[in-house]
Amino acid sequence: MLEVYKHTAPFELEGGESLPGFELAYTTAGTLNREGNNVVWICHALTGNAQPEEWWPGLVGSGKLLDPDRYFIVCANVLGGCYGSTGPLSINPQTGEPWYHSFPVLTNRDIVRAFQLLKEHIGISRINVMLGGSLGGQHAVEWAISSPKDIERLVLLATNAWHSPWGIAFNESQRMAIEADSSWLQKSPKAGEGGLKVARSIGMLSYRTWQIYNERQAEAATSADKLENYRAATYQQYQGQKLVNRFNAFTYYRLSQAMDSHQVGRGRGSAAAALAGVSAKTLVVGVDSDILFPVHEQEFLAAHIPAAALQVISSVYGHDGFLVEAEAIAAAIQGHFPELRETAVTREKIGL
Repeated sequence: MLEVYKHTAPFELEGGESLPGFELAYTTAGTLNREGNNVVWICHALTGNAQPEEWWPGLVGSGKLLDPDRYFIVCANVLGGCYGSTGPLSINPQTGEPWYHSFPVLTNRDIVRAFQLLKEHIGISRINVMLGGSLGGQHAVEWAISSPKDIERLVLLATNAWHSPWGIAFNESQRMAIEADSSWLQKSPKAGEGGLKVARSIGMLSYRTWQIYNERQAEAATSADKLENYRAATYQQYQGQKLVNRFNAFTYYRLSQAMDSHQVGRGRGSAAAALAGVSAKTLVVGVDSDILFPVHEQEFLAAHIPAAALQVISSVYGHDGFLVEAEAIAAAIQGHFPELRETAVTREKIGL
């Protein structure tokens, strides 16, 4: 069941602005044990929500690696999100109107500090396992640096120590698509929907690979004379509209900016120096076909987090492999953390 944490004091942001308060929507599954040492905290990706069993069904759920019968599983929708947490479509209490474009720029550090306040609210003293992939992995590593005593075990999937120029370029291209939508400047929940559809189409090209498009979206041999309505084209249209139906351009815009802000070395000397402060037992997982967060970014994390291990899984799905390849991910986690219960996990085929 979705719960809401309300923070009523002003919340200062890294960029100098502030929120007069905020709400975080979150879910818990399972029961916190007497010792308080069975907490699993999951950080979601860019368009994820606080329901990890929906977008990570191969890993989360009864009989899966992350089983609520054994663990107390927490997942919160990020600050700036649109699944119950305070974001651009929320009401600004100072104006009585939605924030829309005036919602302040957030950084990953702001998002993590909000999570940490939620942790205290729930009454969690220590997190047994923290997992995050992509943007969620950026949150997880930032948390492990800023409050190293909070986390016992850390799993970082398809993520990095700073967002690359390549990743920023993809995000900026998507924001340009939103800005090019003539409706973008309107104060309406539907503003920028056409641009968001294009943005998602651009994003899909960074999440997947040539190989998986060729396998899934190629035309049948009998369609050799086709001149329009190609499978790949309709797939891009479908993915764009699918996101429009469940998200909004304002949140997409702000969260992609938060991703761009990711730099663990900011104010800490260097990324290497920051990572050296992580005390959690760490597993870093990369996907061999990931072009958005290429494996050398996970190699850097593993090389500079003390005693971290690196596992590279093989997948034709590219960056989306961290969501799709549940069996390989579960095996990697169990291999590095044998104390976690071994369970049978089915290989799920889902999208980011």
